[in-house]
Amino acid sequence: MINFKDIIYLKEGTIRQKEAHKVLLELNLFELLKNFNPILAGTIPINIDVESSDLDIICQSENHEDIVKVVREKHGKLPGFEVKTIPSYKNLKTTIITLEYKTFPIEIFVQNKPSEEQDSYLHMLIEYQILLKNNEDFKSEIIALKQQGLKTEPAFAKLLGLEEDPYEALLNYGYEKGYIS
Repeated sequence: MINFKDIIYLKEGTIRQKEAHKVLLELNLFELLKNFNPILAGTIPINIDVESSDLDIICQSENHEDIVKVVREKHGKLPGFEVKTIPSYKNLKTTIITLEYKTFPIEIFVQNKPSEEQDSYLHMLIEYQILLKNNEDFKSEIIALKQQGLKTEPAFAKLLGLEEDPYEALLNYGYEKGYIS
Protein backbone atom coordinates (compact mmCIF):
# COMPACT_ATOMS: atom_id res chain seq x y z
CA MET A 1 0.00 0.00 0.00
CA ILE A 2 1.28 3.43 -0.92
CA ASN A 3 1.80 5.87 1.93
CA PHE A 4 -0.24 8.70 0.45
CA LYS A 5 0.64 10.98 3.38
CA ASP A 6 4.21 11.40 2.09
CA ILE A 7 4.54 12.71 -1.47
CA ILE A 8 7.88 10.93 -1.97
CA TYR A 9 6.04 8.12 -3.85
CA LEU A 10 5.39 10.58 -6.68
CA LYS A 11 9.11 10.75 -7.40
CA GLU A 12 9.12 7.17 -8.69
CA GLY A 13 5.75 7.34 -10.46
CA THR A 14 4.46 8.24 -13.89
CA ILE A 15 5.73 11.25 -15.82
CA ARG A 16 2.76 13.30 -14.57
CA GLN A 17 3.34 12.17 -10.96
CA LYS A 18 7.01 13.17 -11.24
CA GLU A 19 5.96 16.56 -12.62
CA ALA A 20 3.49 16.96 -9.74
CA HIS A 21 6.23 16.11 -7.23
CA LYS A 22 8.52 18.72 -8.79
CA VAL A 23 5.80 21.39 -8.71
CA LEU A 24 4.93 20.66 -5.09
CA LEU A 25 8.61 20.95 -4.15
CA GLU A 26 9.13 24.14 -6.17
CA LEU A 27 6.17 25.76 -4.43
CA ASN A 28 7.27 24.25 -1.11
CA LEU A 29 3.58 23.59 -0.49
CA PHE A 30 3.83 20.68 1.90
CA GLU A 31 6.37 22.49 4.06
CA LEU A 32 4.23 25.64 3.91
CA LEU A 33 1.13 23.67 4.92
CA LYS A 34 2.82 21.31 7.41
CA ASN A 35 0.80 22.65 10.36
CA PHE A 36 -2.42 21.82 8.54
CA ASN A 37 -1.88 18.08 7.90
CA PRO A 38 -1.70 18.31 4.08
CA ILE A 39 -2.38 15.24 1.95
CA LEU A 40 -2.39 15.08 -1.84
CA ALA A 41 -5.66 13.43 -2.85
CA GLY A 42 -7.51 12.94 -6.11
CA THR A 43 -6.62 11.23 -9.34
CA ILE A 44 -2.93 12.00 -9.81
CA PRO A 45 -1.78 9.92 -6.80
CA ILE A 46 -3.65 6.86 -8.08
CA ASN A 47 -2.75 7.37 -11.75
CA ILE A 48 -6.20 7.90 -13.25
CA ASP A 49 -5.70 11.55 -14.05
CA VAL A 50 -6.57 13.20 -17.33
CA GLU A 51 -4.95 16.25 -18.89
CA SER A 52 -7.19 18.68 -16.97
CA SER A 53 -6.71 17.00 -13.56
CA ASP A 54 -5.64 19.25 -10.74
CA LEU A 55 -3.52 18.76 -7.66
CA ASP A 56 -5.96 18.42 -4.77
CA ILE A 57 -4.40 19.08 -1.39
CA ILE A 58 -6.63 18.51 1.59
CA CYS A 59 -5.87 20.21 4.90
CA GLN A 60 -7.27 20.57 8.38
CA SER A 61 -7.65 23.90 10.13
CA GLU A 62 -9.98 25.20 12.80
CA ASN A 63 -9.29 28.76 11.69
CA HIS A 64 -9.48 28.86 7.91
CA GLU A 65 -8.08 32.38 7.81
CA ASP A 66 -4.77 31.02 9.16
CA ILE A 67 -4.22 28.79 6.16
CA VAL A 68 -5.52 31.39 3.70
CA LYS A 69 -3.04 33.92 5.13
CA VAL A 70 -0.11 31.48 4.82
CA VAL A 71 -0.92 30.58 1.21
CA ARG A 72 -1.76 34.16 0.20
CA GLU A 73 1.53 35.52 1.60
CA LYS A 74 3.60 32.99 -0.32
CA HIS A 75 1.57 32.34 -3.48
CA GLY A 76 -1.17 34.98 -3.67
CA LYS A 77 0.30 36.47 -6.85
CA LEU A 78 0.15 33.22 -8.82
CA PRO A 79 -2.38 33.03 -11.65
CA GLY A 80 -5.85 31.88 -10.70
CA PHE A 81 -5.38 32.62 -6.99
CA GLU A 82 -8.82 32.66 -5.45
CA VAL A 83 -10.41 31.84 -2.11
CA LYS A 84 -13.97 30.56 -1.77
CA THR A 85 -15.67 29.63 1.47
CA ILE A 86 -18.70 27.40 1.56
CA PRO A 87 -20.53 27.94 4.85
CA SER A 88 -21.62 24.32 5.14
CA TYR A 89 -20.62 21.20 3.24
CA LYS A 90 -21.82 18.21 5.25
CA ASN A 91 -22.18 20.58 8.20
CA LEU A 92 -18.56 21.73 7.92
CA LYS A 93 -17.28 25.11 6.85
CA THR A 94 -15.12 24.48 3.79
CA THR A 95 -12.58 26.81 2.23
CA ILE A 96 -11.12 26.18 -1.22
CA ILE A 97 -7.97 27.99 -2.29
CA THR A 98 -7.19 27.74 -5.99
CA LEU A 99 -4.10 28.74 -7.91
CA GLU A 100 -2.16 27.67 -10.98
CA TYR A 101 1.47 26.80 -11.41
CA LYS A 102 3.09 25.58 -14.61
CA THR A 103 0.73 22.98 -16.09
CA PHE A 104 -1.18 22.32 -12.88
CA PRO A 105 -4.30 23.84 -11.45
CA ILE A 106 -3.98 23.45 -7.67
CA GLU A 107 -6.83 23.26 -5.20
CA ILE A 108 -6.28 23.42 -1.45
CA PHE A 109 -9.36 22.13 0.33
CA VAL A 110 -9.69 23.09 4.02
CA GLN A 111 -12.03 21.71 6.66
CA ASN A 112 -11.82 21.45 10.43
CA LYS A 113 -11.73 17.68 10.18
CA PRO A 114 -8.65 15.42 10.16
CA SER A 115 -7.41 15.16 6.58
CA GLU A 116 -7.46 11.36 6.84
CA GLU A 117 -11.21 11.51 7.56
CA GLN A 118 -12.18 13.90 4.78
CA ASP A 119 -14.30 12.50 1.95
CA SER A 120 -11.80 13.18 -0.82
CA TYR A 121 -9.07 11.20 0.94
CA LEU A 122 -11.46 8.33 1.71
CA HIS A 123 -12.70 8.33 -1.89
CA MET A 124 -9.11 8.09 -3.13
CA LEU A 125 -8.33 5.17 -0.81
CA ILE A 126 -11.46 3.33 -1.96
CA GLU A 127 -10.73 4.03 -5.63
CA TYR A 128 -7.16 2.82 -5.18
CA GLN A 129 -8.36 -0.47 -3.65
CA ILE A 130 -10.92 -0.92 -6.44
CA LEU A 131 -8.21 -0.34 -9.05
CA LEU A 132 -5.95 -2.90 -7.36
CA LYS A 133 -8.73 -5.50 -7.44
CA ASN A 134 -9.61 -4.91 -11.09
CA ASN A 135 -7.70 -5.21 -14.34
CA GLU A 136 -6.24 -2.55 -16.61
CA ASP A 137 -9.43 -2.52 -18.71
CA PHE A 138 -11.36 -1.23 -15.70
CA LYS A 139 -8.80 1.52 -15.18
CA SER A 140 -8.94 2.40 -18.89
CA GLU A 141 -12.75 2.62 -18.72
CA ILE A 142 -12.54 4.99 -15.74
CA ILE A 143 -10.09 7.22 -17.61
CA ALA A 144 -12.26 7.11 -20.76
CA LEU A 145 -15.33 8.17 -18.76
CA LYS A 146 -13.32 11.00 -17.20
CA GLN A 147 -12.15 12.11 -20.65
CA GLN A 148 -15.82 12.25 -21.65
CA GLY A 149 -16.41 14.73 -18.82
CA LEU A 150 -17.56 12.51 -15.98
CA LYS A 151 -16.10 13.28 -12.55
CA THR A 152 -14.16 10.51 -10.83
CA GLU A 153 -16.72 9.31 -8.28
CA PRO A 154 -19.58 9.16 -10.81
CA ALA A 155 -17.28 7.21 -13.18
CA PHE A 156 -16.56 4.62 -10.49
CA ALA A 157 -20.22 4.49 -9.46
CA LYS A 158 -21.26 3.90 -13.06
CA LEU A 159 -18.84 1.01 -13.59
CA LEU A 160 -19.68 -0.51 -10.21
CA GLY A 161 -23.43 -0.18 -10.79
CA LEU A 162 -23.94 2.06 -7.77
CA GLU A 163 -27.26 3.82 -8.21
CA GLU A 164 -27.60 6.49 -5.52
CA ASP A 165 -25.54 9.67 -5.08
CA PRO A 166 -22.12 8.56 -6.40
CA TYR A 167 -20.13 10.32 -3.67
CA GLU A 168 -22.08 8.72 -0.81
CA ALA A 169 -22.45 5.42 -2.68
CA LEU A 170 -18.69 5.15 -3.09
CA LEU A 171 -18.13 5.76 0.63
CA ASN A 172 -20.75 3.14 1.51
CA TYR A 173 -19.18 0.70 -0.94
CA GLY A 174 -15.76 1.27 0.64
CA TYR A 175 -17.09 0.61 4.13
CA GLU A 176 -18.98 -2.50 2.98
CA LYS A 177 -15.90 -3.94 1.26
CA GLY A 178 -13.62 -3.08 4.18
CA TYR A 179 -11.48 -0.71 2.09
CA ILE A 180 -11.89 1.91 4.82
CA SER A 181 -13.07 1.63 8.39
